[in-house]
Amino acid sequence: MHCPTHAFADVVVVSAEGRIDFAGAQALEAAVAPALAPDSAVRGLVIDFAKVDYISSVGLRVLMVAAKALRTRKASIAIASLKPIVAEIVEISRFHHVVDVRRDVREALGAISAQALAAYDRTGATERT
Repeated sequence: MHCPTHAFADVVVVSAEGRIDFAGAQALEAAVAPALAPDSAVRGLVIDFAKVDYISSVGLRVLMVAAKALRTRKASIAIASLKPIVAEIVEISRFHHVVDVRRDVREALGAISAQALAAYDRTGATERT
């Protein structure tokens, strides 16, 4: 699994791809780890699920750990662009109560930080997503 990250002002966007199963969860965990550090200046984390076909309980655990770490720092977490099967898994597992679920990355950034949304729009990122 490939998880490139991009910083937009004070928010980090992680673009996950493929299946978030055991191996994919490890890659996702490694990608989000810098944003979860207690001394991180990151105000929010958005995980783009546009290219994710499946998430297992191991992947959901990564989201739960990230949400807890960010809440401790009064930072936010959102997931965006969920495919129908992934949205169903999130709904059934009630993870929409653990992380903010948004239609797309732009909406998620706007909900977390106006500065991050402005930076995202300036880069033309809306054309890539």
